[in-house]
Amino acid sequence: MTSSSNRAAVPEAKGALDKFKYEVANELGVPLTDGYNGDLTSRQNGSVGGYMVKKMIEQQEKQMAGK
Repeated sequence: MTSSSNRAAVPEAKGALDKFKYEVANELGVPLTDGYNGDLTSRQNGSVGGYMVKKMIEQQEKQMAGK
């Protein structure tokens, strides 16, 4: 039995997070596709995840600042 910790804290947000992931990949020029992406490097995949986190933090900071 395999247990994955890669679960959304808010399952209803999964679709929006997937859309966001593809938008970020497109911005960064990473050829992310729906399906197999094993041909991408760790650096490419990491850049997408890292940039997603950066943008989410920026958005939360703006919200907390009332902007």
